[in-house]
Amino acid sequence: MELSRPDALLRRIAQQLLPHFPGIFSMETVERYVTESYESLARGARVRQHLFTLTHRLAEARLTALAQSRGAIGKPVCEVLFVCTHNAGRSQMAAALMKHHAAGRVHVRTAGTHPAHEIEPTVIEALALMGVTTTTEFPKPLTDEIVLAADVIVSMGCGDACPVHPGKRYLNWDFSDTRGKSLHDVHNLCQMIDLMVRDLLDELIPHPASQ
Repeated sequence: MELSRPDALLRRIAQQLLPHFPGIFSMETVERYVTESYESLARGARVRQHLFTLTHRLAEARLTALAQSRGAIGKPVCEVLFVCTHNAGRSQMAAALMKHHAAGRVHVRTAGTHPAHEIEPTVIEALALMGVTTTTEFPKPLTDEIVLAADVIVSMGCGDACPVHPGKRYLNWDFSDTRGKSLHDVHNLCQMIDLMVRDLLDELIPHPASQ
């Protein structure tokens, strides 16, 4: 069934985003990305209370990535993209841990080939046990501009669904899905992902040599 769009609200979001990209995107382009972002989120949304806030955030992230991929906006730090099927478990854990350890030295994005409507509660609990919060995150769709803006793409069980572009570094971390697993099992998985994240961060941001 075709979604009924609240066009006035979507246009207002586009008007708010347009000044963030002066001379880079037209109003028509911004509106298109806002509409696409809304539709992708609305399809799986169970609760629509924050749908327009999430639409704003997703559209802004996609437009920023598009501008970066075109060289219109610089990338001050390395961009890492974590991808899994639902963007509700493995990739969210990896991204949250990378953000925690990198402390701004790396920019992190996540996406899913078939994003769920929310992050799995056991994933949030497992991260909390490690002192990491992910309360502001949400599952996001995998889009071409997000991949193009990344320097490193880490696939975590999404198979061949992630597009491959020349000049990008691709890694495959073969971790089992978190869905249906106990908190104990998810926490153990989170600890294993944490080791991989730390190793990757050490590669991206080497420690200075001792004098």
